[in-house]
Amino acid sequence: MTLSTNSKLLDNKLFEAIHSRHSVRAFKPGPVDKDSIQVLLDAAVRAPTAQHIEPWSFVVVQNGQLLKELSDLASPVFIERLKRRGGQPLDAYAEQDFNIFYDASTLIIVCANIEDPYAEPDCWLAAENVLLAAWGLGLGGCIIGSAIEAMNLDPVKKKLGIPSACKVIAPIVIGVPQVEPVPSPRKAPVVHGWL
Repeated sequence: MTLSTNSKLLDNKLFEAIHSRHSVRAFKPGPVDKDSIQVLLDAAVRAPTAQHIEPWSFVVVQNGQLLKELSDLASPVFIERLKRRGGQPLDAYAEQDFNIFYDASTLIIVCANIEDPYAEPDCWLAAENVLLAAWGLGLGGCIIGSAIEAMNLDPVKKKLGIPSACKVIAPIVIGVPQVEPVPSPRKAPVVHGWL
């Protein structure tokens, strides 16, 4: 039974969210209200967690100047990472006015307790809950993987109040989408076995 042939699933809001959500990289100006952010954080901590350790913690950044500083730091760090791996830097990252956070007013940083061996997968699940909850509130979001390395630098962690026993897993920008989101296509699942 596939989702496209199961009308019960198609009418389900959760499956609608899973199939219609996509990454948003253009936001309307203006902040996301505190109540909405709390809803997203409450959704994050409802994620599955190995051994019920709940290794996640969060930083919320809405200070525009700090977001700009973080963007200005993260872009060159990402370019250097691409060069080290033999890849070509993306032109946009080298532009003077490029904002790695796409001018979003809110950044939610999902952090993991590095002492927990299952912390990273748990935190990725929490990040997915943030994105699905944002969709449910009419907000858009995008994980900014290109900022992870810079955000794990000790001076940046200190500035953000992230303890040394934690590391940044998923920086997520959140805001009101400029345009109506359109889901991106996906390939069919690759199944190596159905035994």
